[in-house]
Amino acid sequence: MEPLGVYDSGFGGLTVLRAIRTALPTVDVVYLGDSGRAPYGGRDANVVLDFSEQCVERLFAEGCRLVVVACHTVSSVALRHLQARYATADRRILGVTIPAAEAAVAASPGHIGLIATARTVSSGTFAVEVAKLGPHRVTSVAGRLLAPIVEEGWEATDIARAAVRRYVEPLRGVDTLVLGCTHYPLLKPHFEAELPGVAVLDPAPVVALRLAAWLTRHSGFIGAGTGSLRMLSTGDPLAFAHHGSRFLGEHIARVEHVAEHAGGLVHRETAITPAGQVVR
Repeated sequence: MEPLGVYDSGFGGLTVLRAIRTALPTVDVVYLGDSGRAPYGGRDANVVLDFSEQCVERLFAEGCRLVVVACHTVSSVALRHLQARYATADRRILGVTIPAAEAAVAASPGHIGLIATARTVSSGTFAVEVAKLGPHRVTSVAGRLLAPIVEEGWEATDIARAAVRRYVEPLRGVDTLVLGCTHYPLLKPHFEAELPGVAVLDPAPVVALRLAAWLTRHSGFIGAGTGSLRMLSTGDPLAFAHHGSRFLGEHIARVEHVAEHAGGLVHRETAITPAGQVVR
């Protein structure tokens, strides 16, 4: 039966997948993390479009008819493009920006903060979606170092605490803070410590609930499943399984490797890590 596709630039989307598996435990999932080309946050917008096309096409080829773009950067920059290019009566693509904006407006008395990647912030998409829902003020900050800190597994260190402290300075005065990158939920305790009294929102549970409601309204996009999970990564499969378990909250037994070839992503038996000069 048709699985649900979940796509992210790397490990971070596993926090969204974790919430989805809690809300929809019997849904079969194929997850694609583009960790070999992450991070996306500082990429040119056209590069983000190119990478996202390849990843969505791979998930369609895996039998997915519904894809959730878990990456806030892709959802902010490329979602409309992906929907215009690929969405049909039989295939759909959903994002995380609108659920995040809805949750923020519902929680905020009036001043929303957003901490996200540089590309998500520069897109202005989150503020646009908030403006459709209410007259809230939005203050956005790009946390350029935060995702790499989490990728290194340093979220519990003084380095992480110091970085969060620096980035939240422009956000003092907000009443609600949205963690607009899927890596940032692992830093949530630091944000809460630095901004006492501020509602710190991880959009992942809201995304999962909105997905469940969408599936109730749109039957037939995924089949009845058993909760199986397949993991694909463009990076080192062993490293992805090791680090990804921290984000997903459960052991990842196997990761399949996919790599770029002739403009698309194809399966490879093993990841190739060349040494020295490479000529092709």
